[in-house]
Order: sequence, then C-alpha cells, then structure tokens
Amino acid sequence: MKRWLRKAALATGISVLLLALVVGTAGWYWLERPMPLASASVELSIEPGTSPREIANNWVAAGVQASPFLLYELFRWSGDARRIRAGSYEIGSGTTPRQLLSKMVRGDVSQATVRLIEGWTFRQFRAELAKAESLKQTTAGMTDEEIMAALGEPGLPPEGRFYPDTYAYNKGSDDLAVLKRARRAMQTRLQAVWESRPPDTPLRSADDLLKLASIIEKETGLPSDRRKVAAVFINRLKISMPLQTDPTVIYGLGEKFDGNLRKVDLLTDTPFNTYTRNGLPPTPISMPGKASLLAAVNPADSNALYFVARGDGSSEFSDDLVAHNRAVNLYQRGGKPASN
Repeated sequence: MKRWLRKAALATGISVLLLALVVGTAGWYWLERPMPLASASVELSIEPGTSPREIANNWVAAGVQASPFLLYELFRWSGDARRIRAGSYEIGSGTTPRQLLSKMVRGDVSQATVRLIEGWTFRQFRAELAKAESLKQTTAGMTDEEIMAALGEPGLPPEGRFYPDTYAYNKGSDDLAVLKRARRAMQTRLQAVWESRPPDTPLRSADDLLKLASIIEKETGLPSDRRKVAAVFINRLKISMPLQTDPTVIYGLGEKFDGNLRKVDLLTDTPFNTYTRNGLPPTPISMPGKASLLAAVNPADSNALYFVARGDGSSEFSDDLVAHNRAVNLYQRGGKPASN
C-alpha cells in the first residue's frame, strides 16, 4: 500500500512538473511571438495615472489582437508594471509582448515634427501648430495675450518671440510645450547675437535687434542680399532717415490687407507705417531666423540707402536717390520715364 502511494505521489509530481514545463514553454513562446495587429501599426496614448490593467485593455481596444488578461499578467508578474511611462506609443508588425512592455518601460514614445518657417507671423505659427499631427490643442481657445501669460510673460507681444525651426515632439504632447521650446530658443539665440554686436550699432537693445531682424527677414528675396538689405536699414537708422519698408505697413494693416498695397496705405499713419514714422516699429513683424538676426548686427560694408527688387528675387542697391530712381525706372517701370 505504501509502495503504491509512493508511486502515485511520484507520478503526480512528474505530472505537475510536466504541466509546469508545458505551461512555462507556452508562456515563453507567447512572450516571444509577434502579436497580430488590426492594422500595419497601432498607436496608444497612455495618460499619467492609467492602471496596468487599463493599459492592457486599451492596447487591445486600439488594435493589438492579444488577450488583455495575458498582457496584464505580463505587466504584473514582470515587476515592471509601476515603471510603465505615460506617453504616446506606436508599434508595428513583429512586436512581441515582451518588446511592448520594454518599450513602455523605456519610455520609447513615438514622435512627430512641426516646422515653423522663418518670416512667419505668430498667427501663422498658431495655424501650423493647430494642424500638427497628434499635438494637443491646449491654446485653441486662448488669445495671444493669454498664451504669453501662460508662458510666464504677461504683457509681452508674441510677435517675433519664437524661433523658427523644426521641432520634434512626443505624440500626445501639447502645443504650449512646443511654444515654450521655441520661446526659449529665440531668447538664447537673440541674446548670443546681441552680445556680438559692434559698438557703433544704432540698435539700442536686443528688442531693437529683433525688430530689425524681422524686417530683414521679410525684405530679403535672395540670401546673398541679406547683409546688404541690413546695411540699408542700419545706414538709415544712423541718419534718422525713415525706414520706408512695405512689410511693416502690410503688417499694420493686418487682416485688412488684400494682397495689394495702395498709395493710400503708405500715406495713412499707423504705428507700423515706417513711411510716416521714423525708427523701428513698436514690435517685430515676423519670426526672424538666425541669418537675419546675424545680419542685423553684421551688415555689409556698404553706403547704400536704397534698394529695389529686380524681379528675379535679387535687389539693386543704390547709394543715392538719383541712382535709385534710375533703378526703379529700369526694374519696376520697364525703362519708361517716371510720371511727375
């Protein structure tokens, strides 16, 4: 009887061991087997505070064709459940359960980019952010003033204060986070350029530099002309000559500008009309890039006070009004005499 019991116990032990081996082998096989997906890739945004069970269920709801129970058990028994990081994740075909967990623990989030272009206005910046991929629109209902307050700079006009560049961000991030980075980038670059200014510059502050750079950005059609354009405006500022630049007038017109700048617009006095007012406008008129910032403090060695577009993107520069009128007659009027 005892011998029989010993044999039965041994058989049971072997059976349990074999069962454990089978289960273990099946578990290992499942961990290393790519999970079927409902589409070529599956994305999931994990909010802070989401429980491991919810994360498992959400992956399945998003398109991972696996058992939510098994996913949850993996998270739980691995000991890494509490190390899963919030963020937006994307997986493709071939991803195993083990790789999925590792990705979330590393915080290997999926990213997108948004490009903010030199010469754009803040309004154009906001429009681009509004259509950026997987970027939360936290500023959608905010005024420009409210956005600047949220950035910690209440009362500061937003125009020109953000550096144009390509910004990568984690999917699921918010637009205010991108604006914060662009703001810091402009502050850093502006200060560095301002510190490199020559002693004889007529610019009185870094803010003046930003204003002039924004005009240079809008007035330059050819990169090789940028420092020459800067020289014209610097020369005019030195002799208190009006800047007389169309882009400032256009900016002052705002949404009223229909693409056609009329003589009456040039004669109507506004804070941004540099034909009727001397000096720089009250704020920048665009977001200048690095080249325009540098040109404002490092203009070409030139006595030019005038320039006119040649029609091919380049400009003709002149030292005096007589030469300028000849250039205007040649490039703008097709060689016809100017009417009095």
